[in-house]
Amino acid sequence: MNTKVKKEFILQGLDCANCAVEIEKGVKNISGVKDASVDFVSQKLTVELNNKYDAERTIKEVLQAARMVESDIRIVEKQRGKAENDTESNMNQIIKLAVGALFFGAAIALNSGFWAELALFLISYITVGGEVVLKAAKNIAKGRVLDENFLMTVSTIGAFAIKEFPEGVAVMLFYRIGELFQDMAVNRSRKHIKALLDIRPDFANLKTGDAVRKVSPEEVHVGDIIIIKPGEKIPLDGKVIEGKSMVDTSALTGEAAPREVEAGSNVLSGFINRNGLLTVEVTKEFGESTVSKILDLVQNASSKKAPTENFITKFARYYTPAVVITAFLLAVVPPLAIPGAAFSGWIYRALIFLVISCPCALVISIPLGFFGGIGGASKNGILIKGSNYLEALNDVDTVVFDKTGTLTKGVFTVSKVQPAGWMSESELLEYAAFAESYSNHPIAVSILRAYGKDVNKVEIESYEEISGHGVKTKIRDKTVLAGSAKLMEKENISFEEAEAFGTIVHIAVDGKYAGFLAISDEIKSDSARALKELRNMGVRKIAMFTGDSRVSGEMIGRQLGLDEVHAELLPHQKVEKLEQIYKEKSPKGKIVFVGDGINDAPVLARADIGVAMGGLGSDAAIEAADVVLMTDEPLKLANAIKIAKKTRLIVWQNIIFALAVKGLVLFLGAGGAATMWEAVFADVGVALLAVFNSMRVMRVGRIL
Repeated sequence: MNTKVKKEFILQGLDCANCAVEIEKGVKNISGVKDASVDFVSQKLTVELNNKYDAERTIKEVLQAARMVESDIRIVEKQRGKAENDTESNMNQIIKLAVGALFFGAAIALNSGFWAELALFLISYITVGGEVVLKAAKNIAKGRVLDENFLMTVSTIGAFAIKEFPEGVAVMLFYRIGELFQDMAVNRSRKHIKALLDIRPDFANLKTGDAVRKVSPEEVHVGDIIIIKPGEKIPLDGKVIEGKSMVDTSALTGEAAPREVEAGSNVLSGFINRNGLLTVEVTKEFGESTVSKILDLVQNASSKKAPTENFITKFARYYTPAVVITAFLLAVVPPLAIPGAAFSGWIYRALIFLVISCPCALVISIPLGFFGGIGGASKNGILIKGSNYLEALNDVDTVVFDKTGTLTKGVFTVSKVQPAGWMSESELLEYAAFAESYSNHPIAVSILRAYGKDVNKVEIESYEEISGHGVKTKIRDKTVLAGSAKLMEKENISFEEAEAFGTIVHIAVDGKYAGFLAISDEIKSDSARALKELRNMGVRKIAMFTGDSRVSGEMIGRQLGLDEVHAELLPHQKVEKLEQIYKEKSPKGKIVFVGDGINDAPVLARADIGVAMGGLGSDAAIEAADVVLMTDEPLKLANAIKIAKKTRLIVWQNIIFALAVKGLVLFLGAGGAATMWEAVFADVGVALLAVFNSMRVMRVGRIL
């Protein structure tokens, strides 16, 4: 095998978070596996293989390892995977639990003697918990002992052994009911997250000649013509060549207001055509289209785990054995050391420890919280490429912005027209427009746009471009010069340095200075508010890097109240400046760089968190970034930090709540003040509440 192999599988029926951790650990230990990740939320196993091993053999070992942990799961390759019928599976469980509960109720209600009661309790126990006992036996045969099935089996059979029949059955019954509700809650949250990402187009209307046929988006190529009817999703990125319509961009940008598109407008896959009929020329194949990249980014985000997730995984690895060992000591040591202590009482206390020892509440709710945060961010037009970046956004110390296209619109406008005393503003602007009419430079375009009239080029008698200086034209028998200060000096024209922000275009008519135009890049409407929100969130320093002139950079800096401005920088100099800022930041603080151009890719990659403008930004910048803002609005960065902070709050609420309840019940159980009922709540009840709490992160409000 000469190339790196990456495979993705759907683990249908994976409903045990602890098992997901065990599968990941087992697959990583296989020789030939470079890396592996199991995402419990999306039920996805991602495996990356080393290129020197036989891929087919290694994949077989990977699937065997997964089934060793959870024999009932069905493993299918991701592209062929179909959603399982959760409703049918849940209905079967409900029927079993109902039958078991009837026998349990009969055993308690009927006063029919010891053996009849035992028989009824056993029937109830087998109906409700037979699967758990069977799984425990299979896992023991495979060498896996300390899983939730074994712990529940030992604790409930132990209750039978000390003749606590009702409690043994009740613990198993309520454990299974809790598991059922937990599965339903997890499936519900999975569906919520999938709904947030339901932007994949199902088909494209491909036009070939006069015929239009419905095809899969993967079958359409660059240059093909597609038709988008009202109400349909735009399946691929392209340019409108015919038609006019309003498009709903909310799935990508999080913005409710529709946009108007017409011939010449660029449209992205995932937009929804509202009213008109659009004919679009495809500019990117489906695999490279915006919707495909977004789905890939968000669905693979869970493979980059946050430090909190990794900590909980390690914690769970030691927590369960520690509690089980404590349970064994609790069952054996006190009866031997304390005179008159009965084994049955201390075994009962030990069984409580076993019920509580499964760390499911933590192992389920924490990745669910992070994935919910990533899903909620995507709904708001913010793509976060991993849980690690989502968590890192909580510790932002310094934010560095690029200028053009990031804090400013990247669209030049005439900000000042300053004529000499002998000429009017309108005359000066007219001479400038005529002089620049043959140029397509952004500055020339901005002057023509400010003039707002058609230029009659017949009136231009001659035109000469003076490289690096400007232009010399003859208009209506008058010689007009338009350009930089260097042009004025070259032509020996007396002028004064312009005190204005932006690029200065000096104008002279028949050898006499006529005035100047200042052309500036307009600040985005939300830039000032974005910086204010960032400071309110605790960001210590906000700086700006730009390749533009120092005067222009410092003017923007003063207008926005930036702490530092570094101007006239080349791409490699931006990285050097960032290295200097690293030396000044707080020890645990993170540096964010926000940019949009291809020249920003190196510094985006170097920052702790690189943030790219995704709407107008370059592919290189988006590829190098860790977070993508789909609307090119700086205020989205403040939204991203807000979502990160709420996610962390909810995750730590779950951690503290789960550990506090489990710790309390363990303490009470050891002291004989808690029963197995409390132990069941401390296990499945806490897990269920933690799952519901995690779902709140998907409802984060926006600052915008």
